[in-house]
Amino acid sequence: MSFLKGIEPDTFLSTYQEWHAFLLGFSEVLCPWPPRHKTMSDHLAAQVRDEHHYYMLGRAAGILAWLTICCVIVALFT
Repeated sequence: MSFLKGIEPDTFLSTYQEWHAFLLGFSEVLCPWPPRHKTMSDHLAAQVRDEHHYYMLGRAAGILAWLTICCVIVALFT
């Protein structure tokens, strides 16, 4: 586990910018509309750019949420 050396879990999603980037990525995947990259305000675009790893983590969480929703639907109706 040496690749995790130096990582502090208490800094994970510890600022509003990180949460905002995460939630933007999550909601862009979970919502069926196209991403707003081209229509974002400069402030939102800067948050996504500065915290891009949290944005991508949010997109991955959105994909997992869709997969979970699909599994629940299949389990309920089969």
